[in-house]
Amino acid sequence: MVLIAPFVGAVSILHPALAIMGGLAVALVALVAVRPQVGGYLVIAATPLIVGIDRGQIVPFLRPSEALALAVGCGLALRGALQWQTGATRHPHLTRLELALVIMATCNSVVPLIWMLVRQHPIGPDDLLYALVLWKLIGVYVLVRVSIKTDRQAMLCLWLSVIAASVVAIVALLQSLGLFGVPHFLATYYAPFGYTNLAQNSRGSSTVALPAATADLMIYNLAVVSGLWIFSRRSRPALAVVAMLFIFGALSAGEFSSAIGLIIGVCCIAIVTSYPRLLAFFVPAAAGAIYALRPVIERRLSGFDSVSGLPVSWTGRLTNLRTYFWPRLFSDGNFVLGVQPSARVPVSSQGTGYVWIESGYTWLLWGGGIPLLIGFLLLLRAAIGLGWDTGRHRDDATRIAGIAIFVSVIVMSVLMIFDPHLTYRGAAEEMFALFALASLPARTIHASPESRTTRLEARP
Repeated sequence: MVLIAPFVGAVSILHPALAIMGGLAVALVALVAVRPQVGGYLVIAATPLIVGIDRGQIVPFLRPSEALALAVGCGLALRGALQWQTGATRHPHLTRLELALVIMATCNSVVPLIWMLVRQHPIGPDDLLYALVLWKLIGVYVLVRVSIKTDRQAMLCLWLSVIAASVVAIVALLQSLGLFGVPHFLATYYAPFGYTNLAQNSRGSSTVALPAATADLMIYNLAVVSGLWIFSRRSRPALAVVAMLFIFGALSAGEFSSAIGLIIGVCCIAIVTSYPRLLAFFVPAAAGAIYALRPVIERRLSGFDSVSGLPVSWTGRLTNLRTYFWPRLFSDGNFVLGVQPSARVPVSSQGTGYVWIESGYTWLLWGGGIPLLIGFLLLLRAAIGLGWDTGRHRDDATRIAGIAIFVSVIVMSVLMIFDPHLTYRGAAEEMFALFALASLPARTIHASPESRTTRLEARP
């Protein structure tokens, strides 16, 4: 301590902001070690609001959302170490879903990196960064799974998710309509790689800093709201307003694929809940959103006036795939074990400096080849099965998470035709948190006395 004190004092004088963040991090670690559920609450509630802030802009080397997850992880690790000393820990057993996640992460990191070494292909920092993406999402799953134990805690997580998503939706709406200086605010703090045009092009990228990811987040939380609607009669008026807000937020992204995802999501909600009367609400709500967002939709439809009859974004996407990715992917058998983990190539003519893979299934083959594609199919099977079973047969908070999983995974699998929606920031963390909430065993959920007061008030 004597040796550390001068260092701490120097940092406090020379970099007071860094010292304050360090102090907050230490306090958070200590709080989570004592109250682990706080870690789950913070990850679910804060991530959608800060995930769009660039790496290194506030916290050195990390996104704020990554720094938050790291601090929560340290707190849970400290608690686990203390419990291990007392013999209170248990040996984990992987479920089918967890096994599929580990297979995918391994095939997107270890397999392509070894294959690159065999081919003597240089491994760059981008490859290492992208090799960690799925592992980071698994980390979110573990954080929520370890910190949340009771029905009451799980229910609070779902409400926090809806509240955070509501903020994201409001910001997206104001951004798409150019109101109250929101585009300027987002261009200042939520501009990927400093590219401000993305925040000022009348499309709802919001605090997620990506329109399609914002729409995904809206659709996933619309499924959560549908589950809460079934769970609680008293909250239905407020939930109706929030559901309409999410529909507006999804359409404010100005993405054709997101509109498709919204339609699929609504149909999946009706199927898994056996509550078709919800459709009677969604249809007029969507019509109202289309009317209110006419300027955004008209700008997107104007793209069909081009010579090819297709929007420039569509033709540009296909050109990029044909130019930068498909030739290399389908030569020399690279699609078997993948090309490299990095899912982008440097292109100086682009505003962000890169061209990304705008096809989810191309990304699977590029980042891990056939093994990664198989792992993805295993994930779909396990996740859809978990979502259906819990969404249909449980009577606690995990039922709501199960409904949301069933909806989000099917929507994601369809939209993967267009983009790698599985790893879209904000929405991906939401999905993996839902995986964790739906995986809570019934005996653990029912062990909480207060959980018995939060059963279904009405069944469809």
